[in-house]
Amino acid sequence: MRDSARQALALRFAQVRARTRELAAPLSAEDQCVQSMPDASPTKWHLAHTSWFFEAVVLSAHAEGYTPFDARYFHLFNSYYESLGPRHPRPQRGLLTRPSVDEVLVYRTHVDAAMQRFLTQADDAAWSAAARLVELGLHHEEQHQELILTDILHMLSCNPLLPAYRKADAPALRLAAGVPALRWLDGAGGVVEIGHAQEAFAFDNETPRHSRLLPSYQIADRLVTCGEFAGFIADGGYEQPMLWLSDGWAAVQQQGWKAPAYWLAPGDARAPSDDWQVFGLDGVRPLDAAAPVSQLSFYEAAAYAQWAGARLPTEFEWEAAYGLPGISQMSGHVWQWTRSSYDPYPGFRPLSGAVSEYNGKFMVGQLVLRGGSIATPPDHARPTYRNFFPPGTRWQFSGLRLARDA
Repeated sequence: MRDSARQALALRFAQVRARTRELAAPLSAEDQCVQSMPDASPTKWHLAHTSWFFEAVVLSAHAEGYTPFDARYFHLFNSYYESLGPRHPRPQRGLLTRPSVDEVLVYRTHVDAAMQRFLTQADDAAWSAAARLVELGLHHEEQHQELILTDILHMLSCNPLLPAYRKADAPALRLAAGVPALRWLDGAGGVVEIGHAQEAFAFDNETPRHSRLLPSYQIADRLVTCGEFAGFIADGGYEQPMLWLSDGWAAVQQQGWKAPAYWLAPGDARAPSDDWQVFGLDGVRPLDAAAPVSQLSFYEAAAYAQWAGARLPTEFEWEAAYGLPGISQMSGHVWQWTRSSYDPYPGFRPLSGAVSEYNGKFMVGQLVLRGGSIATPPDHARPTYRNFFPPGTRWQFSGLRLARDA
C-alpha cells in the first residue's frame, strides 16, 4: 500500500505539472512576460511560482541534500509567504524579463526531476511528513492553471487586435433559440451541515464542518444568461443608482462600466458588428444569449438580482442546494457570486508552518464564490470549495444564480 500511494502521488504530480505546460504552449515568449494589471500575473511567473512552491515548501524542507536551482528565485517567485522571506513586489512581476521563458522551463524540469526522486526514493518519515504538502501544492498549481487562463485573457483584451488564446474548435457558435424559463426550487431550510468532512483533500478554509440554521429560501434552477443580462442593460441597468450598492455605483461611475467585461457593444471599433459580441479565449464571437453571463463583478451580480426582484444566495444556501432535484449548472460554467463575506468557519484553524499563510490571512474584504468555471480543472471543483475575490473583480469567469426568500 505504501508503494501504491507513492506511485499514485508521483503520477498525479506528473499529470498536473504537464497540464500547466500545455496551457502555456499556445503563448509566445512575449505573451508570457506581460503583466496587464497588478492583480494579474504573467504566465511565465505562474510557471515559475508553482515550481517555487515545491522547491521552497517541500524540497528545501524535506529532501535531504537538495540543492536549489538558483537561490535568487526564492525572492523572485515568492507570492505572499512572509515566513519564507522577502519577495519581488507583486505589481512589478511584469518587469521580470529575466529569467527568460526558456530558463523558467529549465527550472521547472529541475524541480520536476527532484520531486520525482523525492516521491519515489525518500524514506518513509520524510515522505509521510511531506505528502500532505505535495497534495496541497498540486491543488495550488491547479488554482494557478485557472489563473493562467484568466490572466492571459485580460492581457489579450488589452490588445486592440483582440487576438485569440486558442483556435476555436468550430468556425462559429450556433446561437440557441432560447433557454427554459427559470424555475424556483425550494431550498433546504432548517439546520444543515456545511463544510468539508475531510475524507479527501480540502483547503483549510473549507473546514471545520459545522451546522447552520437556514431560513426557508428558494434558489434558481440555472444560471442567469447573457440574453437575460442584455435585458438588464437595455432597461438602463447601468444608469439606475437605486439598483446598486454604494461602492458598486461608485465603480460604475469611475470605471465607466456599461456591460460585463469583454462585451463589445454594437459598432465597437475593435470588432465592428451590428450586434453584441463577446471576447473570450476563442477570440471575438457573437454573443450567445443562452450562455451563462460571465466576467461580472459582485456589484453587477447584486445589481442584476435587485433589478430581477431577487437576491444572491448565501454560500450556505448554495451549498445546501447542491444536488437538489432539478438544479443545474452548479459547476463548470462560471463561478457564482454569493452574498457571503469570506469569513472563517466556527473553529477554523489554519494549517501549520509556512502554509498557515495560505488562506486565513485573506479573510477580510472579500466575497465568496461557489461552483467552478470553464477554466477550473474538472477534478479541482467540489461543493464545499470557497473561492474568494474582492467585490469589484471582473476578470474572472464569474456570473450569478438568483435566490429569494420563501
